[in-house]
Amino acid sequence: MGYVSAVPPPRSDASAEPEPEAADSRSSRRSVAAALLLGALGATVVLLASGRVWARGTAAIGSDSLQLSADGRAVTGLPAALAIVGLAALVAVFAVRGKSRLLVSGLLALSGLGAALSALLGSDGRTALDAQAVRTTADSAAHVAGLTQTTWPYVTAAGAVLILAAGLLALRFGGGWPSMGGRYERDGSPRPRAVAAVDPDRPEDLWKALDRGEDPTTDPGGDRTR
Repeated sequence: MGYVSAVPPPRSDASAEPEPEAADSRSSRRSVAAALLLGALGATVVLLASGRVWARGTAAIGSDSLQLSADGRAVTGLPAALAIVGLAALVAVFAVRGKSRLLVSGLLALSGLGAALSALLGSDGRTALDAQAVRTTADSAAHVAGLTQTTWPYVTAAGAVLILAAGLLALRFGGGWPSMGGRYERDGSPRPRAVAAVDPDRPEDLWKALDRGEDPTTDPGGDRTR
């Protein structure tokens, strides 16, 4: 007569659910990678698109007309300046922790929002072209005619939205991101520093230990050399 075991068979590794810590670690790495990619790409787009022609027009000089154009930095310098601020904030996010990281993440998001709004609100370019017409014609009453706009202001705004998205990711997931300080654990306590072995027969080892502030007459285990 056969016996039936009451012990259930062990679960295979394939059916085992991933540990919560491993899942959180993967999610943290994905959010870090996404924020870095979005922030760097967005700042690059804003800086490049700000240097392109945003508006064109003509200014009358006697019976002739002069073609004028203005790039993004001439129209408004805010998007490029805020993109640089966003890049600095993106790096600083990994250099701070706690409330400071929250504040820097907010600065990153606000720089993207401000760059997008300034690009859209300043896309007209008429003021910059009027000023250029006055300088070119030496006529204080000169103004630009036949104003046309390009798509570069909207490309700049799109890049700024990517910076904003990076800031929102930092605000949402930044609390679990690693920091640049490799000597510190998650709880902020310093990691123990490995003590190099000192050979009492080698004078150079003794001098190096003294430079590190260590007692060369004591080994790492605490026993004194003879």
